[in-house]
Amino acid sequence: MLLDANSGDRGGMLLGQWPREVIATRISSGQPIVIATGEKGQLLGALLTSEKGFDDAPPVRAMLKAWPGGPDAYVYGPVCVSQDARGLGVLDALYVKLQATFPGREAILFIREDNPRSLTAHLRLGMREVARYEFAGKVFIVLSDGAASGNSRA
Repeated sequence: MLLDANSGDRGGMLLGQWPREVIATRISSGQPIVIATGEKGQLLGALLTSEKGFDDAPPVRAMLKAWPGGPDAYVYGPVCVSQDARGLGVLDALYVKLQATFPGREAILFIREDNPRSLTAHLRLGMREVARYEFAGKVFIVLSDGAASGNSRA
C-alpha cells in the first residue's frame, strides 16, 4: 500500500504505521480518505483525514496542543503521492476533492521541518504556518488553510 511503503521505518517521511487494517478501521469509523487514481485505475495519491479526537497518536496530540484550530477544524493527513506521480498535480487534485468533502472547514496538519518538498507543496496550496512544536527530537511545522479566512482561533 502507498502509505505503508512511505512510512518512516521504510525511509519515507510519514510518521506511524499504515497497514491495511489501520486504513480499514479509519474507513469503518467514518474518517474520510480522498484518493486520486490514474487512467488505468492505479493509485496515484491518498489523503487521510480525521475529526479532532479520533486519532490519539502522540504527534497529533502535540500538534493540537500547539494549534487546536477552530471548533470545526479537522486533522489533515497523512497525505502521500506515489513516486512516479509527483509533480503532476496529484496533491492539488486531492486538495480540491478534500475541500468539497469539508466545505468551509479548517484543515490543520503538521510537516516535519526537514521535509521542504511537502512544506513547499502545501504552502503553494494556500496553507499558512500557524505554529511549531518539537516532538521526538524533531521540529514540526503546523499549517492551516483556515488561518487567513478567520476560521481558526485568534
